[in-house]
Amino acid sequence: MVEFLTFRDGEAAQEPSVTVEAFTGQSNSTAVRIEAGEDARELLPYLDRLSLVEVNFPAYGDGRGYSAARILREAGYAGELRAVGDVLVDQIVAMRRCGFDSFHPDKALDDSAVERALNRYADVYQKTVDGRRPIWAARQSEASNG
Repeated sequence: MVEFLTFRDGEAAQEPSVTVEAFTGQSNSTAVRIEAGEDARELLPYLDRLSLVEVNFPAYGDGRGYSAARILREAGYAGELRAVGDVLVDQIVAMRRCGFDSFHPDKALDDSAVERALNRYADVYQKTVDGRRPIWAARQSEASNG
């Protein structure tokens, strides 16, 4: 069973995270946890000092964390972005596409189910922050060259 999953090189960040409110009020923390409903844009002035941002998913149907991840990655955040809470195996691919690079679900995930989910689709359709080229762009390029 998978209790923690990372796609980053090296060790995962181990420092304890603080709330967004606590983080913006102090100068020594390098890890923060965004709760549902908090605005990730509050962290934009501090991206250079953050090594870990945890985004909490209180329920599998709460998609606000996807927006937080994309806001941070599009603003240039390069540190560890960890999805925590009610993270399900079928969400991992979409979370990766939004910029999450580590996962700490409340309930351990089945190893084989994670492997199947990550390898199910060779191509992607939307452009996102993960850098993968959408299939439509590849097809358009092939059509103009062929």
